[in-house]
Amino acid sequence: MQRIVIAKPGSWSALALEDAPAVHAPGPEQVVIHTAYSGVNFADVVARQGLYESANKQIGYPMCLGFEWSGRVAAVGANVHDLAPGDQVFGVSRFGAYASQLLLDRRFVFRLPRGFSLAEAAAFPVAFLTAYYGLFELGAAKAGQSVLVHSAAGGVGGALAQLARAKGCRVFGVVGSPHKVEAARAFGCDAVAVKPEGSRVWVDEARAFAPQGFEVVLDANGAETLRASYKLLGTPGRLVIYGFHSMFRRGGGRTDWLRLAWQWLRTPRFDPLRMTNDNKAVFGFNLSYLFDESELLARAMGEFLGGIERGELRAPPVTEVPAAEAGKAHRTLESGKTVGKVVLRW
Repeated sequence: MQRIVIAKPGSWSALALEDAPAVHAPGPEQVVIHTAYSGVNFADVVARQGLYESANKQIGYPMCLGFEWSGRVAAVGANVHDLAPGDQVFGVSRFGAYASQLLLDRRFVFRLPRGFSLAEAAAFPVAFLTAYYGLFELGAAKAGQSVLVHSAAGGVGGALAQLARAKGCRVFGVVGSPHKVEAARAFGCDAVAVKPEGSRVWVDEARAFAPQGFEVVLDANGAETLRASYKLLGTPGRLVIYGFHSMFRRGGGRTDWLRLAWQWLRTPRFDPLRMTNDNKAVFGFNLSYLFDESELLARAMGEFLGGIERGELRAPPVTEVPAAEAGKAHRTLESGKTVGKVVLRW
């Protein structure tokens, strides 16, 4: 088998393809997968730069990145009776998905949804699990409520828009450039604002969309938008934070420590006394710490598969890159120009 590893934090060239021992004998509750595609997420970019704390704690170096994948079953353990070699499947992994072969617990493996390609399936679970947890478990979004989604044409943003729309919410999306507007609308946004870096016109458009404020705002930008996102909340309102993308220089490859420090200084510190008086809540989470929540994973994936069957949910647009060119995949994602997701093709 082959896998993509980083020996130490670095730029795109740190991603190296290496040979590794193949796995032939799964444990009783395990499944061996021949990987077709590996999903690429911004969390992988942060981990490659050495700034993803859970990756440093849980796996260390040399580090194989990747949270999601698709492929075919190669072998199953003695206690796995509902899958067989050759079955097309997809799922999640607590890191390590940048590999041509995977050994996983059965609970992380799901059958390929009808109508999905293997490439689309590899781009689906992380974005939708992140969106589900942020929107419903923390944001408690309900039908008729107004929801603001940042980066609404991206992987997680597009999933948020679809899930919110399927729930019956009014959805306002924010995107970084005009060519992403139609994609955000197609995902389910009722209105879309363009936010070039440094612009605040989007704030006025958002306020006009929801004059009484938003019940839920979902933000992975960081200091660039967090203050405005909090102010746009209604009372009660919930701000859900799942990333800090503006801390990183677009398309830079390496960590810009000066930008990182400046953005950290600019990041708002929310005062609990003020939050109590404002009747607003602020939540934050990291999906990589939730992989042991088996009941949550099963419930969410069950709802997703049902939504796919009913035609309520669809896979994001996918940009394929050969696995041997993982550095190109990261560079493409970091450019900020993509719509949907990037996947590695094995």
